[in-house]
Amino acid sequence: METNIRFTHKELVERSKSGDRNSQYRLYELYVDAMYNIGIRMLGIKEDAEDIVQESFVDAFKNLGSFKYESTFGSWLKRIVVNKSINHLKLKKIPITPLEDHEFYLKEDVEEKVEAIDIKKVKIGLEKLPAGYKQIISLYLIEGYDHLEIGEILDISTSTSKSQYHRAKKKLVEIINTL
Repeated sequence: METNIRFTHKELVERSKSGDRNSQYRLYELYVDAMYNIGIRMLGIKEDAEDIVQESFVDAFKNLGSFKYESTFGSWLKRIVVNKSINHLKLKKIPITPLEDHEFYLKEDVEEKVEAIDIKKVKIGLEKLPAGYKQIISLYLIEGYDHLEIGEILDISTSTSKSQYHRAKKKLVEIINTL
């Protein structure tokens, strides 16, 4: 019996669509930690991440009728959290890309030999990155979005996403090397 991953927790989702509060709470319990981790990585402030996660769940449950199993419930909810986090950052006027009016074309990445790096240094380095760079790194490396998706999410071109990622990566390596 083969199951399609898109239908993970289908029974809970369907009962939640009909207003079953217990099923909504079960979905909340299943996904709250993962969504909080996304929020904290993107926003960096515990209280902001908590607020965004709560708002995301409220919006998700209000709009469950529009959920059509084109993705998993978790992916759908993750997209809500990411979009709400980005909107929150925009409201705080944190620049997402400092060079948004310019297009930058990069040559193919050249494989660089990288020494093993202490994960603690990477975490410290990520915290020291400018907000726009941190956001691109988080969306690409941690959340797994590709440059086309990042461009759509941030309302920038794919090539701007690539160039910002390239710059962010270089800046992260510089920061790590000074630690």
